Amino acid sequence: MPEPVQRRLAAILAADVVGYSRLMGKDEEGTLAALTAHRAELIEPCIDDHRGRVAKTTGDGMRAEFASVVDAVRCALAFQNGMRDRNADALEDSRIEFRIGVNLGDVIVQEDDVYGDGVNVAARLEGLAEPGGIYISSGVFDHVEGKIDAECEDLGERELKNIARPVRVYKLRIGTPKSWL
Repeated sequence: MPEPVQRRLAAILAADVVGYSRLMGKDEEGTLAALTAHRAELIEPCIDDHRGRVAKTTGDGMRAEFASVVDAVRCALAFQNGMRDRNADALEDSRIEFRIGVNLGDVIVQEDDVYGDGVNVAARLEGLAEPGGIYISSGVFDHVEGKIDAECEDLGERELKNIARPVRVYKLRIGTPKSWL
């Protein structure tokens, strides 16, 4: 008899490198070395500092799970601010920039990974975000409103690929004072 499916509510942070194939085509070894350094020196410590865990990594992306929505968004802000600082002296065509999406949802846990609509929505939000940006779902916004130091812009409901219902999307304005629109 199969084991019952393990579920839990989680904040999911999905991140992806912008233009990864172009960067690898230009300089495979340099891109891989830079990405490895960013993960080891900034991204993974940032996730740990915000009480999250890396659930999965891919060549150009990752997803992390958090028990707290506020911690997930604060991590995303620290992550993007850290990357902006790390890219300050890099040539524009060699910068490693990420897009981030954060969603709150019920997820299925299998081994160390997470699955389900909660994860899929985070990944679709990440795909909408601009380089260096963070998009969050309305469920995330409801939990972080007034608790983070960033402005949020309501982008309205969006149809997301292979997601049954539209999702209200908010864009975080990184590096701006707290002021809810």
